[in-house]
Amino acid sequence: MSNHFVSLKAFLRDDDGVTAIEYGLIAALIAVVIIASVQIVGTNLSSIFSMIASELS
Repeated sequence: MSNHFVSLKAFLRDDDGVTAIEYGLIAALIAVVIIASVQIVGTNLSSIFSMIASELS
């Protein structure tokens, strides 16, 4: 029984999994920011090109 308790204490003290989860959350947040930025820039660029095309016509 004490072997299980020692194993449980060692598992709870292990921080490797927590670090991996934190890095995963940071990467996901960066991806969301990049996707939002690309969508905003794409919308603005589309309107600029439409304006240029209408001026050239």
